[in-house]
Amino acid sequence: QRNGIQCLLCAALPLSPGNIGNLFGTSESDGKILQRSKRGWMWNQFFLLEEYTGNDHQYVGKLHSNMDKNDGNVKYVLTGDGAGTLFLIDEKSGDIHATKRLDREEKAMYTLHAKVLDRNTNAELEPDTEFNIKIHDINDNAPKFAKEIYFASVPEMSEVGTSVVTVTATDADDQTYGNSAKLVYSILQGQPYFSVDSENGTIKTALPGMDRELKENYQVVIQAKDMAGQMGGLSGTTTVSITLSDVNDSPPRFANLTAVESTDIGGAIGRIKADDPDVGHNAEMEYSIVGGHDIFNIITDQTTQEGVIIIKKALDYESKRDYEFRVEVKNTYLDARFIHGLQFKDYATVKVTVEDVDEPPVFTRNPYIIEVHEDTAAGSFVGVVSARDPDADNKPVKYSIDRHTDLERLFNIDSVNGTITTLKALDREMSKWHNISVVATEINNPRQTTRVPVFIKVLDVNDNAPEFAMSYDTFVCENVKAGQLIQTISAVDTDEPLVGHKFVFSISATNPNFTIVDREDNTANILTRRGGFSRREMSMYFLPVVISDNDYPIQSSTSTLIVRVCACDSRGNMQSCNPEVLPFSDGLTTGALVAILLCVIILLMIVVLFAALRRQRKKEPLIISKEDVRDNVVSYNDEGGGEEDTQAFDIGTLRNPEVMDANKLRRDIIPEMLFPFRRTSPIKDNTDVRDFINGRLQENDSDPTAPPYDSLATYAYEGSGSLAESLSSLESAATEGDQDYDYLSNWGPQFKKLAEMYIGKSPDRET
Repeated sequence: QRNGIQCLLCAALPLSPGNIGNLFGTSESDGKILQRSKRGWMWNQFFLLEEYTGNDHQYVGKLHSNMDKNDGNVKYVLTGDGAGTLFLIDEKSGDIHATKRLDREEKAMYTLHAKVLDRNTNAELEPDTEFNIKIHDINDNAPKFAKEIYFASVPEMSEVGTSVVTVTATDADDQTYGNSAKLVYSILQGQPYFSVDSENGTIKTALPGMDRELKENYQVVIQAKDMAGQMGGLSGTTTVSITLSDVNDSPPRFANLTAVESTDIGGAIGRIKADDPDVGHNAEMEYSIVGGHDIFNIITDQTTQEGVIIIKKALDYESKRDYEFRVEVKNTYLDARFIHGLQFKDYATVKVTVEDVDEPPVFTRNPYIIEVHEDTAAGSFVGVVSARDPDADNKPVKYSIDRHTDLERLFNIDSVNGTITTLKALDREMSKWHNISVVATEINNPRQTTRVPVFIKVLDVNDNAPEFAMSYDTFVCENVKAGQLIQTISAVDTDEPLVGHKFVFSISATNPNFTIVDREDNTANILTRRGGFSRREMSMYFLPVVISDNDYPIQSSTSTLIVRVCACDSRGNMQSCNPEVLPFSDGLTTGALVAILLCVIILLMIVVLFAALRRQRKKEPLIISKEDVRDNVVSYNDEGGGEEDTQAFDIGTLRNPEVMDANKLRRDIIPEMLFPFRRTSPIKDNTDVRDFINGRLQENDSDPTAPPYDSLATYAYEGSGSLAESLSSLESAATEGDQDYDYLSNWGPQFKKLAEMYIGKSPDRET
């Protein structure tokens, strides 16, 4: 604020005298009104909106000095209320931000000081200037009354507009800014008896002739709303308990009796007593109603000698509210000496006023019985129930179904008019009656409810076809004659027609075996059309029987009757119906068939045993002749294996390697080389090994117990060009006796076991 001008744009404009001059057109020749002071390098007041809810720090304003050339040599420093905690300043730009939400009701204004320093020398470039940050108010406080409950009184029969009490609410928002604290009073409860002044909260009477004897206490709810009562304002309420004080507005009268209309029959509504100065039995009295009464009666309390008025018939406030009758009282025991000239009885007039009570709704009928056809679609009309409020004000009633009585949710009811409709299709065969409870509830008083049972009868519709009454076990004898009765059938229908069931039975007219005769009494006879049935030809017949009813629409179904063919005696008694025991035409009996079957089984077992023994016979050895030379190559995997190593390979079959040309590669083994290098064997004339391998190959190919592949080990010859020549004795011209193995003993302990095998052995022993 400068010279009476308040800047409301401080949070959006740089606050330098130069900018202010540009904003308002200030110059040295403009006069004194907008002349800049040398020390006034900034505005002395900023405005900040309270309860700011932004995520980032709220921008407050900007400090700027003419000494700041935007070269980074100027530093702005902020001190004072909340500096460094609530308010932060950018040392370079001079921007001020608030770090959190501020509440004007806690503190409305903050006083701070700003300095402009040289960043290099910390020397002050501008004098220390004081400025204020004022918090702008928002409507964040609701009006509050001093008390939650006020108590007041006003004389009964007061004139309209009589002041009762003034209630005042306060609002913590700014009273001088906007409408945040401008309150408007209104009455929420207590009309039409009282009203309230909208500006000052004064409660006044609004209804003439309020009688304390009729109603003494009133509860009035007053609301105070800010924002001048406009939409969106905040509000607060208080309750005022107003009591009508008594005034002398009623003359003395004899006591009247009051009775609540809900009093049970036989209940007492009041007592009256006559005064008798006598004592003992001389003071005993008897009360009675003169001429009797339809509604009331009076009995005598022998202990207190009072007359107790009781109800003979239920009271109804809406029908009659006031009753008047005369009561007579007289002594029970009279003294004849004093009867003359005195009346030992008296009379009094009794007035009874009936008081109204809030009664629950009353249905027009109890119970309801409604009929509906079973083919009624979902959403169809079923019936209507109706209830009314018996009270004088006749409050509206709403309807509902107690879902505990309609667990399947088959029905629905309109809450306004009581119309009952179906939610699902009904089936009489599932349930003939549905018993539900309809609840009527006063809308203004949900505690006043009444239940009524509604019995819904589902009427039958012919929607089920007849069927067999039972499962029939029917048979026909092989020696039966045509036209013979074999079964009597009947039918049932789950429907219930009004005139009773009438079934019609029929079968196909082209059936050559059986026929049917309708007996016209809902039964039918199954007769044979021919004779001479045979179990060998057909042991069982399936007879379709069509059954129809006579209701509308006609329903029919086809049930199948199973007729078995059985062997019977001469009297028609069933003996056997099993087709497996039938004799053949050639005269073979069951025993003969069993014997034949056993013989076949024994022969099959002999054939299987012979085949197994043949597969287990000894096979011919590889080399039969002793003249054939056979070497055993013993493989030693480690030092000292010797005789304990039995992994030997028989290479007797390799005397003619050309036999391998006829073999094929195994399907389950992938060869390491597609085209293995093979040397031409120096021996080509040995055909015995080739013939032997081919013979064994054919034998194994024809053997069903042999594996599905051949295992063949391939051995290649070292070749004639080797300097060591062949190490095998197969090509050696010397015999076993010419071999001298003594040199093996000189090869060291590693060959000891080998030397023992060849030195000192018999010549005829196989090596």
